[in-house]
Amino acid sequence: MGHTVAGIDVDPAKVDHLARGFAPFFEPGLDELLRDGRATGRLTFSTDFADAAGAQIHFLCVGTPQSKTSDCADLSYLVSATESLLPHLGRGSAVVGKSTVPVGTVDMLRGILAARPDVLLGWNPEFLRQGTAVKDTLVPDRLVYGVRGGRDAAFERGSGVARGVTAVLDAVYEPLLCAGIPRLVCNFATAELIKSASNAYLATKVSFINAMSELCDAAGADVTVLSEAMGMDPRIGSRYLHAGLGFGGGCLPKDIRSFRTQAQALDVRSVEDWMGVVDGINLGQRARTVGIARELCGGYLAGRTVTVLGAAFKPDTDDIRDSPALDVAMQLAAAGAHVTVTDPKAINHAWMRYPQLRFEASTRRALEGAELVLLLTEWDEYRDLSPAAVGQLVRRRTVLDARNVLDASAWRAEGWTIRGLGTNPQAEPLRVEPPLVEPVETTTARR
Repeated sequence: MGHTVAGIDVDPAKVDHLARGFAPFFEPGLDELLRDGRATGRLTFSTDFADAAGAQIHFLCVGTPQSKTSDCADLSYLVSATESLLPHLGRGSAVVGKSTVPVGTVDMLRGILAARPDVLLGWNPEFLRQGTAVKDTLVPDRLVYGVRGGRDAAFERGSGVARGVTAVLDAVYEPLLCAGIPRLVCNFATAELIKSASNAYLATKVSFINAMSELCDAAGADVTVLSEAMGMDPRIGSRYLHAGLGFGGGCLPKDIRSFRTQAQALDVRSVEDWMGVVDGINLGQRARTVGIARELCGGYLAGRTVTVLGAAFKPDTDDIRDSPALDVAMQLAAAGAHVTVTDPKAINHAWMRYPQLRFEASTRRALEGAELVLLLTEWDEYRDLSPAAVGQLVRRRTVLDARNVLDASAWRAEGWTIRGLGTNPQAEPLRVEPPLVEPVETTTARR
């Protein structure tokens, strides 16, 4: 957008990688963006917070992972970054948070910055999705500004602080605002809740359709047709209404758990209970997938040769945090199966984290001799696999498509037994007998 940017991180290895124009993780389009920024001279990286001195605006973008001892968000990195930045803040500069945080975080940071009343404080939550983060940054759906006093204060005469933060952010995002990207201004509590509330709703849609997939399996219905019909209703929409193994990663799982603890602290039982159900359904899909795999192996996983396609929590990323695919792979291995995992991008991360599993970079070699194939991360190269070619590699033509992305009819035509989650309409439906009505023989009704 034409700004001069200094990126600060405490990890020297990451900074060195970034300074050479390479991201320390896989994200489509990001390396090109980094190299362009370096070539123009507008983008630098450092481990020294002193290099942040002189900047007009400081974005706090550190992680807020789930605490190791509870479901709460760990804010220690955010606090550390703010404290390290404090000596280098210029008069009239702005500190703006982008991290996903629980309600009350801004008030805590305001205490850290209390000694600098000349510094502006705002909140500007990000809505990036891994795999499309570059597009989500350059062409976002919306911009949200959290300012002291909210929308009214930002546009009232005399409300200098709120108006100042709004003006600074408007200057940063001027190209986006000129392109028509909508902007919402709100108070701090609302800005803190927006990202978590959005993720909670998306997680709800995923868990709802996954619950329906279990119902479809019991009834002999097809959840893909069910979700297609539901998605045609404009009040519902089709996005995130795709049944499968469920969600993972570093955002949705920890955000809904943090959201639940916030609701608990505020004594809002409805949200607390709701998030518990959503989380439970999502985790249940993993156990359900293992159960179907066992069924496809004749009831016994011990000694079976199993290939897992996918290690990343979703395609187009190498992120394995809370990966449903690796969770299932570990459960299969714990049951005695000989498991081989492959993935286009996440093999190295997965191998370092799960040395007890076997990993194979080549999809072809991973498939050789398999008695059961599980598609657990829906990379395009797995969607496009030829059932005939794969059939020449495996020992037994059985596949569990836990993402419901394969053309089942094409695979069956090549002699494969294929199962999905909620997509087995040929199964015997649940038979519901009508209630038995006994004749009344006397004027006294029977109980």
